[in-house]
Amino acid sequence: MGKKMEAERQLEILKRGTAEIIPEDELVKKLERSLREGKPLKAKLGLDPTAPDIHLGHTVVLNKLRQIQDLGHQVILIIGDFTGRIGDPSGRSETRKQLTEAEVMVNAETYKEQIFKVLDPERTNIVFNSTWLGPMTFAQVVELGGKYTLARMLERDDFEKRFKQNLPISIHELFYPLMQGYDSVHLQADIELGGTDQKFNLLVGRSLQREYGQEPQIAMTMPILEGLDGVQKMSKSLGNYVGVNEAPRDMYGKIMSLPDELMLRYYELVTRVPMDEIKQIAVGLEQGTLHPRDVKMRLGREIVVMYHGVEAAEAAETEFRNIFQKGELPDEIPEIKISVAELSEGEVWIGKLLVLLNLAASTSEARRLVTQGGVQINGERVSDSAANIRIEDEMIVRAGRRKFARIKLAIR
Repeated sequence: MGKKMEAERQLEILKRGTAEIIPEDELVKKLERSLREGKPLKAKLGLDPTAPDIHLGHTVVLNKLRQIQDLGHQVILIIGDFTGRIGDPSGRSETRKQLTEAEVMVNAETYKEQIFKVLDPERTNIVFNSTWLGPMTFAQVVELGGKYTLARMLERDDFEKRFKQNLPISIHELFYPLMQGYDSVHLQADIELGGTDQKFNLLVGRSLQREYGQEPQIAMTMPILEGLDGVQKMSKSLGNYVGVNEAPRDMYGKIMSLPDELMLRYYELVTRVPMDEIKQIAVGLEQGTLHPRDVKMRLGREIVVMYHGVEAAEAAETEFRNIFQKGELPDEIPEIKISVAELSEGEVWIGKLLVLLNLAASTSEARRLVTQGGVQINGERVSDSAANIRIEDEMIVRAGRRKFARIKLAIR
């Protein structure tokens, strides 16, 4: 295969699921030169370790990095232990709380443990940006600040809105895009990846590289993944997430609750199923030759295999079939002790019971579950949210599709 054809093949792989490649023609030239000179490109991703639990939304960009690795290029993962003390102001309406060095380092270690569920550790170079940002003198910081104008910085949507609304913008926040951009200068990055919300920061990197006499990097942005609700972006705080460290059964069950219209998007962004197969699945769904349930079950298998292996995926699918298609109970049900002292004449209100069993976070959530018909006791649906339940030893309570608890009565 000629160098030009190979460059075009790599481009097609890199375009999969990508929101923007800025600019695409420059990426083609970089790929051709890389093949011609036998020198891998440097692809950079910065992570500020402020939220160490990684979910599928984070893996969208990590999967793209893995594709880059598989094409033979170099991946540099920056743990932003220095920038993380400031926090990325993107999308913020107020100044972020600065993290301590200890907090940042604890989060960084958790990130490192999780990212290798996606990336190849043998082909990943992990660096900490405190290595080069920490030793900078004040004169060098002033020089860096002189490479970018305040007018351009205020073009950022979040800064512009806060400025117009007379909300405070701390000076140190203005340095976040500059520091992230300087990472690209220090590493002489060829490509930088990020979510669509990172576009401004990535373009600052291009601008600073020009200012320092370097060839500007390619800015590659990835879509923000919708969560299980199908509306808002995946977020742990919104409860619509699938964590990469979740148990296989929970991961599989959550994927099965995904709206049908998002299945193909998940296939493209968070699995390694070839695009040709995904296109065939799309045709099958459109023509009715494939059942959405079967397509979703494969999606669940593919995702669980990535993080837990084939055996775990098969076990999760078998358990799902038994519980939801055959009406059987899961093999393992958490056993929760309830003291007799917590009961009134052997009874307890259903709302309090669900909270005691860790099946609901609050009594208001418990009421909602009952009202929606999502609560069963020993296989019988509870329809009255004001009901008092007589507690028996070994009673099995179910809330929603996946949560079960077995009651163990205790004297004290």
